[in-house]
Amino acid sequence: MSEKPLVPNHQWLVLVTVIVGTFLGRLDQTIVNLALPKIIQDFGITVSSAGWIATAYILANAIFVPIWGKLGDTIGRKKVYVLGFVIFILGSVLAGLAWNLSSMIVFRIIQAIAGSADYPTAMAIIAVTFPAGKQRTQALGLWSASFAAAAVFGPLIGGPLIDNFSWRSVFLINLPVGIIGLIMALVYIKESVSEKKTVIFDWWGAITLGISLSALVLVLDRGIDWGWLSLNSFMAYACMIIFSLIFYRVEKNISEPIIDFKFFKMGTFVNTLMNNFVVFMGMMGGIFLIPIFASTYLGLDATQTGLLFMPMAFMMMVSSPLGGHFAGKIQPRYIIAASTFVAAIGLFLFSFLDPKSTIWDIIIPLSVMAFGLGFGMAQRTSLIASIVPENEVGIASSILALVRNIAGAFGIALFGTILSSATKTNVLNLANNSILHSSDPTIVGQFVSLIILKAQVLAYSTVFHISSLIVLIGAGLALLIKIKENKNGENIVFID
Repeated sequence: MSEKPLVPNHQWLVLVTVIVGTFLGRLDQTIVNLALPKIIQDFGITVSSAGWIATAYILANAIFVPIWGKLGDTIGRKKVYVLGFVIFILGSVLAGLAWNLSSMIVFRIIQAIAGSADYPTAMAIIAVTFPAGKQRTQALGLWSASFAAAAVFGPLIGGPLIDNFSWRSVFLINLPVGIIGLIMALVYIKESVSEKKTVIFDWWGAITLGISLSALVLVLDRGIDWGWLSLNSFMAYACMIIFSLIFYRVEKNISEPIIDFKFFKMGTFVNTLMNNFVVFMGMMGGIFLIPIFASTYLGLDATQTGLLFMPMAFMMMVSSPLGGHFAGKIQPRYIIAASTFVAAIGLFLFSFLDPKSTIWDIIIPLSVMAFGLGFGMAQRTSLIASIVPENEVGIASSILALVRNIAGAFGIALFGTILSSATKTNVLNLANNSILHSSDPTIVGQFVSLIILKAQVLAYSTVFHISSLIVLIGAGLALLIKIKENKNGENIVFID
């Protein structure tokens, strides 16, 4: 579809608008985790039961991302974006008024369904608002930085709200902020739709994909508790495989699929997705473990731990537009490869953590990793938006969002499993190679505690050695992205 270019000031107002929406949605994901202890206390539920509040959100979000992406390309991105915003505000208010676990889960699902509309439509809105090349890459870089900002400011905002008011305030705060974002969307965002009109929506594809994704995300989220070889896990594996095959058959035989498999015939598209997967797997797995280490071994409380992540947000917000500045000057694959390599170095630096570490031993690796991630974020996102026809940007961006969501869940599951397995192995090795010349029960107890402590610390080192190696492989994958630029470097033509 051909869009009339917007005046420069209006373009950046559109960007600010979608950043507000993205920031609010991602802020909600991080801030709710802080409220879980209070929710558990008020509802009188177990920690395991409370886990379903997060699991339900992750499932619904993963399922509806590709559906919203397709609808945005079909009925209009502004319509879908605004509809998602309205439902999100409604779901937030309802969650703030929840009276038990069941009602909370239902209202969180409503929030997740609405929140999943943001990523594919926001990315598509930016793609049609800014011309391909340097401007679009810079805009996507700034937008991407809002993800990091939300991850950091969640604990900083949530802590005082919960302490001074109640856990309900972390949901109800979305009402005034959401209304501001909604007004901005109505005023500044211009409607855009695909020239290709959908005659019949791919409901069978949506249903089968939803079931398959549900099984995948469910086993990634609960697999550590269930056991990866348990009956529940095997049932999830079987469900995922069966419905993935059905989904593939459905999509191959429908004229307007919810996910177009022709994208996966493009080497650039596949290699960019692979790089995104390993980078987000490493980032989410690392961010998941660092607060646990800081709390367990350094004795930091939730607010102090949240403050550790402020430099990370700053570095990502600085490096994201900096990476966009090099659009058209340096081939994106070199920028992505370099940024991924830096992120791998950041993860590797975490392997030196021990109970004697200072806060700087966490802040410096976090900052290095964030700089690397941010520097290539705009290029990763821009490549996906530029390689496909404009009328299918929503679908392509929904695939990118889906890959990133799954990568995050996979990273948390993988890192958690490696940590648990390495700890058990280390306990056995240390016990076999240690000698205690005492039978005093007190000394024996201290001896066992020290072995477990040492085993856990060594396990963290193992996790970050493996994760840095995985992300380093991602840097190599980035070099496989083949591109060809025109003379002025503004429009990029992708080749396979």
